Amino acid sequence: MYYPIYDSTYLIYVLIPVIISIWASARVNSTFKKYSKHSNERGLSAAQVTRMILDNGGLSNVAIERIAGELTDHYDPRTNTIRLSDSVYNSTSVAAIGVAAHEAGHAFQHAKGYFPIKVRNSLVPVANLASRLAMPLILLGFFMELGGLVSGAIILYSAVVLFSLVTLPVEFNASRRALRVLDEYGILTNEENGAAKKVLGAAAMTYVASMLVALGSFLRVLALFGRRRD
Repeated sequence: MYYPIYDSTYLIYVLIPVIISIWASARVNSTFKKYSKHSNERGLSAAQVTRMILDNGGLSNVAIERIAGELTDHYDPRTNTIRLSDSVYNSTSVAAIGVAAHEAGHAFQHAKGYFPIKVRNSLVPVANLASRLAMPLILLGFFMELGGLVSGAIILYSAVVLFSLVTLPVEFNASRRALRVLDEYGILTNEENGAAKKVLGAAAMTYVASMLVALGSFLRVLALFGRRRD
């Protein structure tokens, strides 16, 4: 029994998704950098815009904190806190405001009980466990010719794939909420909204790429396992 590193499945299921992931990451960084040079006409910082969106939407209980890093922005449902990175928090750029409004979108999803985010949050523990253990167990199963171990690990890894799939509607919906509220509140001009849309669109592609990487790895293991059984 062997587990080939390079074979016909490697190009389709692993290499191509990884290339797409690298491209998506480079694109979001370049797009964010480009529109980080464009300040909004009202001179509002990303933190100010986030507070405005939350307060106007009845979420004054959601806290806003600053964290280190670049594009490390996220919403933490456990503490009901939006954390904005150093590159976003005080920035008045259209790019930063788009990112911050996106995180506010997640806060509204949580507050309104948006079903896909409930599913994603419930998958977090098992997906974290599966991302660490599934592939080592699959490799061990192939090496020791333990079909039962491989089967169990494949089932475990399916949680990672499901998590990646559920993440897509969550992230797309948060971006739609962000763009809608920025337009409704007149925070950005039409041109600035267009720029924010490009930033969020580039960011969305990273989630698509992550899903393709997870799905590709899953399909490759299934193909190799099926070949073994044949």
